[in-house]
Amino acid sequence: MKPINLSEKLALFSSHWDPHVVSDYNDNDVMVVKFKGEYPFHKHDTTDDFFYVLEGEMIMDIEGQPSQVVRAGELFVVPKGVVHRPRAAEEVKVLLIEPKGEPNSGDSDRAPSPKRRI
Repeated sequence: MKPINLSEKLALFSSHWDPHVVSDYNDNDVMVVKFKGEYPFHKHDTTDDFFYVLEGEMIMDIEGQPSQVVRAGELFVVPKGVVHRPRAAEEVKVLLIEPKGEPNSGDSDRAPSPKRRI
């Protein structure tokens, strides 16, 4: 049990769409990620998808609905089974919470990230 400085953890890597585990919460991975550009549309059949924007701004595209802008200090939860795509014009830093073993790529053709621990 000790504080985790998310800014320090985010400074350890520069890759995009590559979540890094910083802590455990029950049976979940707490991760930080940087992204820029767009991720493929996908869904998670058995879990919600949790995004908390730490720095920057992301856009969440939801199939069949208007896009939502999510700014620093805001969170966005995509319910399980909903097709979505996060994207960002400029680099954004995000906190994610996902069940251990859940591939970040959902049902897309993109290979899932290995989710290294830092």
